[in-house]
Amino acid sequence: MKHWTLDQVAWDRFDPSKVDPEVVPLVKAAAMVERNGDDYALYLKSVFRDDPDFQYAADNWAVEEVQHGDALGRWASLADPSFDYPAAFARYRAGYTIDIKADASIRGSRTGELIARCMVETGTSSYYTALGEASDEPVLKEICRLIAADEYRHFKLFYDHMKRYLARENLSFPRRLRVALGRVGETEDDELAFAFHCSNDAPGVAYEHNRCITGYMGRAMGFYRFRHIERGMGMIFKSVGLEPRGRVSGLAARAAWKLLCWRRDRYRQAMAREAAANGNALPTQQAA
Repeated sequence: MKHWTLDQVAWDRFDPSKVDPEVVPLVKAAAMVERNGDDYALYLKSVFRDDPDFQYAADNWAVEEVQHGDALGRWASLADPSFDYPAAFARYRAGYTIDIKADASIRGSRTGELIARCMVETGTSSYYTALGEASDEPVLKEICRLIAADEYRHFKLFYDHMKRYLARENLSFPRRLRVALGRVGETEDDELAFAFHCSNDAPGVAYEHNRCITGYMGRAMGFYRFRHIERGMGMIFKSVGLEPRGRVSGLAARAAWKLLCWRRDRYRQAMAREAAANGNALPTQQAA
């Protein structure tokens, strides 16, 4: 069941003078990934084909994910009237597919699949919180707040089902940790890079993974603050069965923050080199 609808968003408060041009490409790309939630639901329902309770939950989850995509796509069209959200999503769906009839989880177990979903919801709840807090545009701020709250509820949904399956499958801690770290590492795969391409490159421009992931990450990482990483680390620890608050979680959060800052700077340097090669100026972005 939806916790909000598109009609409840105060679209009439949109203020073009407060739109950050660095945010617009990110929102366009996020709209692609979120809107694709119905395909992910089909994949999950196939993996959990004999679990009607989870299948029902997956259907409800997908409805909210699709709404996220539509909200972000509508905002992006306000920020950039030339953006054709339906056409961009059609390109994305045609070029990025998942196995919606999978016989088993690509994570090796149902527990592992649910841990991976917890990682995704950890990342998205943190990301939309960071993006919303950084934005001065009132409608985007509202949308990000609503989506972040949904994503946190989705984390709890997958976590509760994960605990149920963990009791059956007894997946070892090292395997749980490996799934979690592996899913975090997949943030630089084609899902986001291709979404950035389809929503920001003109039709006919060739897809280049490195260019597109640099364009996405170089912008997105700049909006995080340590508090977002600290909260996310607590959720990761909880997912794999560790104490979410404490000295170890704090140390891990500080290490993750240093790594993020290093990677952010590397991506920004790469963006600057590309901009210079094309004779363009790289927009400034405040570093944490």
